[in-house]
Amino acid sequence: MAESVPVRCPACRREHAFSTTTYPCACGTPLTLPLLRGGVPVEIRHRSWDDSWVSMRCPDCGRQDQWPQPEFGCDCGSVIRMPVDTAALALPAPAPAAPRPLPPAAGPPPPARRPPFRPVTIRTARDALTAAAQYLKWLGFAGVRLAGDQAANGIDLRGDDLVAQIDPTTEPTALRDIECLWLNCLNEDAVGAFFSLAGYAHDARLRADQLGVPLFVMDLTGTPQPVNDAADTLMRTGPAIT
Repeated sequence: MAESVPVRCPACRREHAFSTTTYPCACGTPLTLPLLRGGVPVEIRHRSWDDSWVSMRCPDCGRQDQWPQPEFGCDCGSVIRMPVDTAALALPAPAPAAPRPLPPAAGPPPPARRPPFRPVTIRTARDALTAAAQYLKWLGFAGVRLAGDQAANGIDLRGDDLVAQIDPTTEPTALRDIECLWLNCLNEDAVGAFFSLAGYAHDARLRADQLGVPLFVMDLTGTPQPVNDAADTLMRTGPAIT
């Protein structure tokens, strides 16, 4: 697990404990992008697909691949990018370590409630829809599909007692979008969920908390992260809250 480091949001000055996400290489080696010591975090106001990826070589198999820049969503609705130590990425790979003996068996682990979530890498707006749909299915919602009436009410995904909206743009999601989803939830007596790539405007975040609308942010790996209490509850219980 990556070491947690303190970081201050440049938008609202809140303190956070940040840990870089670890991703598996194709060979199975866990890879963690090294953070630049003393680097300054930056608020993402206009997302660029090309600038959001970092090239890193696996020290075990030598495979060169693209990985998402480390990011996190602040409670104020801003999405913050952490600086990466590009000099450390260029270091030569160390000699492979000798295999370690397997630890003794400790008995069967308790059954997991869900299997590990398999994200969908986001490179296009369509990928964002697919990633959100996969996540909702993973939470346990049945019948998740693209909505046929997107232009009429703004709903992007539908499921059994579920409506969801996805904002793949590079601007923070606005208050009006949150209220639109909430009204659709009332009209259809359904659970709602909102997914955004660029985070949420401050007033949109406050309104979502008042209305109990679950908010998620997605990085380019396609892994949603909850940003309010309603989203935490939805992530823990899935359809059980209906």
